[in-house]
Amino acid sequence: MSLEEAIFLRHSVRSYQSERLADDELGQLLWSAQGVIEPGGRPRRAAPSAGARYPLEVYVSTQDVLAHYRPVDHSLRILRRADVRADLERAAPGQEYIRQAPAVVILTCVARRIEERYGKSRGARYIAMEAGHAAQNILVQAAALGLASLPVGAFQDAQVGKILGLAARERAVYLLPVGRES
Repeated sequence: MSLEEAIFLRHSVRSYQSERLADDELGQLLWSAQGVIEPGGRPRRAAPSAGARYPLEVYVSTQDVLAHYRPVDHSLRILRRADVRADLERAAPGQEYIRQAPAVVILTCVARRIEERYGKSRGARYIAMEAGHAAQNILVQAAALGLASLPVGAFQDAQVGKILGLAARERAVYLLPVGRES
């Protein structure tokens, strides 16, 4: 599928089939957000980052696990063997499709990584830009895989942070439910 076709097919979906995503589909989605595309001393990732500071972190919630994506070795670190999608839905009132989707990708940021170089104001701008790049990669990748998604920004930050077990220095910036459209 061409990039143009994937962009054309991308649309916001709020109703998903319960069918699980295959491991390779989930892996491709996570890789598209922050995967390493050029390893080495200063690895380059799938989404651009100001000064290669990479303030984003990627998590995923499925019916089986809550996990943290590790770009360096393209693996998942299991945080909990539990389904937290209902908790994520409660943190985003009125958005029941978050629980319905077979996977929810969560983008978070560690602001100090970028603020150390660019300061708070410019750092906040770059975090927003990078989160948009990563989210768009996920959305277009989902379309290319025959899946659907939706970017969600309306949620209670502190609740999502508690669900993920985030340290005080890290905060959620996006929820992206992903699955097959029903």
